[in-house]
Amino acid sequence: MSDIKLRCPIIDVIFIAFSVKLDFMAKPFVVIVGRANTGKSTLFNRMIGSSAAIVEDLPNVTRDRNYLETEWEGKAFIAVDTGGFYPEPADDIFLQMREQALFAIAEADVIIHLLDGKEGLTSADVELAKTLRASGKKVLWAVNKIDGPTREDRLYDFYALGVDELLPVSAATGYEFSELMDKVVSLLPPASKEKITYPKIAVVGRPNVGKSTLVNSILGKDRMIVSPVSGTTRDAVDSVCSYYKKKYLLIDTAGIRQKGKLGFSIERFAVVRAIKSIERCDVALIVLDASGGITEQDQKVAGIVEKYAKGAIFLLNKWDLVSEPELAYKKLVTELKRKMWFLAHAPVITTSGIEKKRVTNIFPVIDEIIKERGKRISTADMNRFIQDVVSSTALPLYRGKQVKISYVTQVNTEPPAFVIFSNYPAGIKDSYIRYIERCLRERFSFAGTPVRIYKKAKK
Repeated sequence: MSDIKLRCPIIDVIFIAFSVKLDFMAKPFVVIVGRANTGKSTLFNRMIGSSAAIVEDLPNVTRDRNYLETEWEGKAFIAVDTGGFYPEPADDIFLQMREQALFAIAEADVIIHLLDGKEGLTSADVELAKTLRASGKKVLWAVNKIDGPTREDRLYDFYALGVDELLPVSAATGYEFSELMDKVVSLLPPASKEKITYPKIAVVGRPNVGKSTLVNSILGKDRMIVSPVSGTTRDAVDSVCSYYKKKYLLIDTAGIRQKGKLGFSIERFAVVRAIKSIERCDVALIVLDASGGITEQDQKVAGIVEKYAKGAIFLLNKWDLVSEPELAYKKLVTELKRKMWFLAHAPVITTSGIEKKRVTNIFPVIDEIIKERGKRISTADMNRFIQDVVSSTALPLYRGKQVKISYVTQVNTEPPAFVIFSNYPAGIKDSYIRYIERCLRERFSFAGTPVRIYKKAKK
């Protein structure tokens, strides 16, 4: 885990211009709601299809399985199964459904209200439908457990909802599933790209780590010029702030600052809500409670940042509550190295949002990370580098044959990505790739940004 006090000197490498235009497309959310046992998880699993098989997990980091990227007819979106957030039977079914509805209304682009065709219409269905219809959101009413045309008489009971259209479907067998998905993608917002010429910053973390106080502290500084930017992506309200004549976009500041006003369990949906901000950002500020240690949910949020290959800074917030700062800092950094090993490149800053201490220290570090994300190394320099690496630690034999690396070239930035061309790519194990990355960072820094290294056979 890198510390900003030990920053690497700037070396002679080629940089892409800092103020390049960044085009980014945010994926819409499709949220499935409904009372228990209507088949939400079955429908969700059918929607994501084979996508679940290609999700890369970080070892020792728990990943929720109730939200996942998928696509239909070439249109990408994130599917969310609200039922997956309730592993235990609900004590209060109306409270549970209200939470689902409020989450969907706040976050979804399209809502699927899934009804149980076998059990028929219930008072809970009626209340949920009223809430969803009053929201003005795009809602599809789908009646599940209709396995064929002869079962479509089960629809009649649900016309009492007074909705424009009822869609029969069987999540289990796939009956009319394609028709439902065609309806879903027809309602998705058109693909839109953000064209922002300055860094996009996301403030993320589990509930109650001090995100809203920290954002208020950042936006409340006298030397900052803050202006709200509404509608940048869907209903998010962002803020542009200037710090020493440099502009930064703080993503969805309104959503962070309205903590506790949303009416549903933030704790329950916190990680999936963080996806929106992380997906859009260049650098994620991962806020941790310095007074409470690092939790599994902290790991989940950090894991999403790593998955989306974003720049990262760990903020040890609530530092004002720490009684022995030096001892606590050493302990927390050690814990970060152990639990957040996959973001070992991320700098660490101690902050206090409530006392507004060291809050503006983040901006020079953000600038450095943005620069490192845009760094490009020439192929000649990379080949000299890989020769040094291999001469220092030789590649092992692969099926009794010598593995050779012909050359390495950089193929992308933001994040930096490299391709190794070898006679036997399978002979270059993950452990050796990690060794190459460590050496790469020692020579070229890439502070605060992930690096991707791929293998390819030399033709």
